[in-house]
Amino acid sequence: MSDYPLIADHGLIGDLQTSALVATDGTVDWFCAPRFDSPSTFGALLDQRRGGHCRIRPTVKVFTSKQLYYPDTAVLVTRFMTEAGVGEVIDFMPVTGTVATARHQLVRLLRCVRGEMTFSFDIAPRFDYGREPHETRLMPDGAVFEGRTGTSMTANLIRDPEDEYLARARVDDHGNVHGEATLRAGLTRGLVLETGVAGPIRQIPVAEAWRLLEETVDFWKSWIGRSTYRGRWREALNRSAITLKLMTYAPSGAFVAAPTAGLPEQIGGERNWDYRYTWVRDASFSVYSLLGLGFSEEAAALGRWLAHRVDEQAGAGRPLKVMYRVDGSSDLTEEILADWEGYRGSAPVRIGNDAADQLQLDIYGEALDSIWVGDRHGILTGHHGWRVVSDILNWVSENWDQAEEGIWETRGGRQDFTYGRLMNWVALDRGIRLATEHGRPAPVDRWREQRDAIYDQVMDRGWSASRQAFRQHYETDVLDASLLRMTAVGFIAPTDPMWLSTLDAMDRELVTDSLVYRYDPAASPDGLRGSEGTFSLCTFAYVDSLARAGRLDKARVVFEKMLTYANHLGLYSEEIALTGEQIGNFPQAFTHLALIDAAITLDRQLDLHPPAASTRPTAVADDPSALPARKETAGVVVNPKT
Repeated sequence: MSDYPLIADHGLIGDLQTSALVATDGTVDWFCAPRFDSPSTFGALLDQRRGGHCRIRPTVKVFTSKQLYYPDTAVLVTRFMTEAGVGEVIDFMPVTGTVATARHQLVRLLRCVRGEMTFSFDIAPRFDYGREPHETRLMPDGAVFEGRTGTSMTANLIRDPEDEYLARARVDDHGNVHGEATLRAGLTRGLVLETGVAGPIRQIPVAEAWRLLEETVDFWKSWIGRSTYRGRWREALNRSAITLKLMTYAPSGAFVAAPTAGLPEQIGGERNWDYRYTWVRDASFSVYSLLGLGFSEEAAALGRWLAHRVDEQAGAGRPLKVMYRVDGSSDLTEEILADWEGYRGSAPVRIGNDAADQLQLDIYGEALDSIWVGDRHGILTGHHGWRVVSDILNWVSENWDQAEEGIWETRGGRQDFTYGRLMNWVALDRGIRLATEHGRPAPVDRWREQRDAIYDQVMDRGWSASRQAFRQHYETDVLDASLLRMTAVGFIAPTDPMWLSTLDAMDRELVTDSLVYRYDPAASPDGLRGSEGTFSLCTFAYVDSLARAGRLDKARVVFEKMLTYANHLGLYSEEIALTGEQIGNFPQAFTHLALIDAAITLDRQLDLHPPAASTRPTAVADDPSALPARKETAGVVVNPKT
């Protein structure tokens, strides 16, 4: 198990149709093609023996490595320091565009910066999760790897005509290519891995490789330059924005929850899921975050993707599935790779996701809230779209009061989850607003009646008198961090005594030195064995909620602490283990979305309520009475996102 790098010891590169993870030791150990949700070509992250990889590193046993991104780009640099010199591998994927293609390039530039360095390289693809055998043909300018069912990849050498630097290559009995390359200071060489083609192999001049690098750098700098965020945490938000863009499938505008599958929520445990799909929930949340940063084109593309999914399901008994593939298809049948050992022995390794067919009522509120926020920013719904929205809300009106699996996709049976009710309230509330503000035909009185019924039920049955807090579902007193969104969606005022009491209860039970658990699985069984770490998106939601409640000093401290749990590149996985190690699928879009939202909310509140000059310790400010008085707005609370 010591052969597995830490999850956090990776950087992400991509071309807006797929992506790859590169470890700090120079190994590409996760790469799927031609799409995020395609079978893996390199999968050593989940099985070092069967998964396949592409490794470039110094031949000496003792070296130090560091990683960084070119500023404001998705170009990754892995630097190696040895006694003989300093070298680096520059990894990137030229952007493919909005037309789906099977051809993708992964460029690996080798440079010697100082002294001299001999690099070793190993190219060991394993098509279709290692289930498709392949044959290898080694040529003077590279190699061809061809699977028996037509899958293929080429390795084209980057070199100048007179260069002999890869003459020491060979093929082993398993069809892997091994070799060495010795470079002196100032030399650049490398290789381009290209999928979807079986040749011809060609020599790629160094100047052409540099041109690809410059074009890729220019693309990313130009894209992030469109951000309108000028707040206190610009570097962190820019990296989060680029990471989200890397997880976007440009042909459809959808993005995946994470580019990985099977990374465990507990090392050695069974909570291992495939996240390479688009959740309606995540897509909806991203609209807020993208608009908050000024990326209206991306928000509109996601809005169109959501509209297509809603339109396809309109008229059915259940308007929306929980998740879809990036192209909008819905075949996500779950299966297990029985021969794979899993990351550090964390089996089973699952591909596909059966949670797609669960009933999760909250997704309707998130979808309608994103439509409403888009409407506030000029992304308007036409006549046909409004008819579909009306169909959804009519369905919600008739179906909200039933048990479900909930936001955390539990497999222990359906419950009356408070968060699901909350978000159905949001769905009807936003529909009423859209209908009345635009004069659209709708059964507004019926929607209002059902919305108010949900409100009364949540306040009655979702409230635990013994805990003095809102609870996970109606048959338990367990707390649930998903309810941190109650103030963000305007269901309850952020300084309401019931809410402050809930926040205090969560602080006592779910918060551990700023990190936040989703819930206690021991107290509320979810049908799975084992435990999990703190949930990073919940920590950022906690920051958001603290800021809205006026607890600004505490919110800022929690936010700054959470930034220290990012990896060396500013990336976050799904959870943080007891050791501080990142666990779960990586990087996780939901975490980066929550980071953006928390920073924007905290910026806004700090600007509205600048801290007075004081020498008192920050802990004093945990008491809202120690802060400047907040000016409350009378009437209905509108969505603070706008």
